[in-house]
This record gives sequence, structure tokens and C-alpha cells, in this order.
Amino acid sequence: MTKVISVHSFRGGTGKSNSTANLAVLIARQGYRVGIIDTDIQSPGIHVLFGFDEDNMQRSLNDYLWGRCPVEAAAYDVSAVLQGISRDRSAIYLIPSSLRAGEIARVLREGYDVGLLNEGFQSLIEALDLDVLLIDTHPGLNEETLLSITISDILLLILRPDHQDFQGTAVTIDIARKLEVPKMLLLVNKVLVSFDFVALKSEIETTYNTPVAGILPLTEEMIRLGSSDIFCLRFPDHPFSQVLATVAQLLMS
Repeated sequence: MTKVISVHSFRGGTGKSNSTANLAVLIARQGYRVGIIDTDIQSPGIHVLFGFDEDNMQRSLNDYLWGRCPVEAAAYDVSAVLQGISRDRSAIYLIPSSLRAGEIARVLREGYDVGLLNEGFQSLIEALDLDVLLIDTHPGLNEETLLSITISDILLLILRPDHQDFQGTAVTIDIARKLEVPKMLLLVNKVLVSFDFVALKSEIETTYNTPVAGILPLTEEMIRLGSSDIFCLRFPDHPFSQVLATVAQLLMS
């Protein structure tokens, strides 16, 4: 049974795509076949972490949505990042959204059939024999985000220790509960190391009545990396990577 995990945040800038990419690698290293689909069509970006740019993306999610190809034709095998992993089943497939200005403008101007997304998710799972599908959502609440939340087995909400994030997360949790999402987890990112992590975790869990899967410290190494690589591969022993490894295990438990 494939596990569908939506990674979402109410506002941009939370580190959602970085977290999604790192979690995909950490889950795949446990021996799973993982798909990542970038449904942030208006402002795509997760492909950058896997070394893609406009020149080497021949197909994208946009091509599937416009009827140009089946969704699996837009999937790129990026399993090469799993260096030193001996398990035969481990694999990662990325379905990016287009970085081309014309494609983004068309989405903003015309929209698209959101129902195709659900069909695409199911087709992708079957075609690639996925154990896990990670959906990197568009921040905020819109039609495609609600669809992703509705079909998810797990909703992982990322937030910062910021009052605007706190308020937006409360709205998202309320809607997710009305949609009867089976499981919700919170991941707090960009927390100053001077904070009391234990107290912050307790406060957030009490406020939202939702488990906190992990608290990620704000790190200079992440800022310097600038989305040019997968952090947990570059810095496997870093506390940031260790927290994400725990989150990956929790997602798959």
C-alpha cells in the first residue's frame, strides 16, 4: 500500500521544498521507492536541489496537465543521489513543475483541471511501483492544496516560530481535521539555537493538539548551501540531518 504524504506550509519561505527533498532521500535510504511531485506550479523550486534547470527538464508536470504526455513521462530518476546504498529497491523519482515563464504565466492566466492531479498521482504510483509519494504543495490554501490534503495518508505541516505562521497553521489544521486527514504532524523549522526546544515543542503541541515530529535549528551551513545540494547528504552528522532522519522514520512507522 503506497503512503501519500503531503508536505505543506501556510506561508512561503518555511523551507518546505528543502525538507521534502531531504526526507525523500532519507526515506529512500531505508529501502523504499519514493516519488516526489512538485505541485507548486506557480513557484516551482524543488528541482534545483537535484541539479535540474530549464535546459535539462524536457518534460514537467505542466506537460501532463496540458495533455502533452502521461505523467510518468515527466518523472526523472534521481536515484544517483543515493550513493553507497546497496538495497536494490531504493529509488527516487522527481516530477518537477516547469520553470519556464510562459508555462507559469499560462497556469496563472488559465488555471488547469485540478482533477487531473489526482488521476496523475494514482497513475504515477502504479507506473513507478512507488512505496511513498511525497507531494510538495503550493503554500497557502487553494484548490490543488486541498486536493492534496484530502488524498493524503499523512499531512506534514512546516512552520517557523513566527506569529503569522502560527495563525496560518491553526487555520490549516482546522481545515485538515474537517477533511479527516488520517494523520497530521508538525515540523518546526528555522529555530534559533538559543531557544528552549523542549519548551517550544510542548507549547506548540498543546496549542494545536498535534504532535511535533521535530524541531530544526536555523543553521549557517544550510544558508551557505543555498539549495545547491541535499543537506543530509552533504552534512550527514549535523543535528539538522539527525532531526530529519528521526522525522523520516516517524513518517514510515
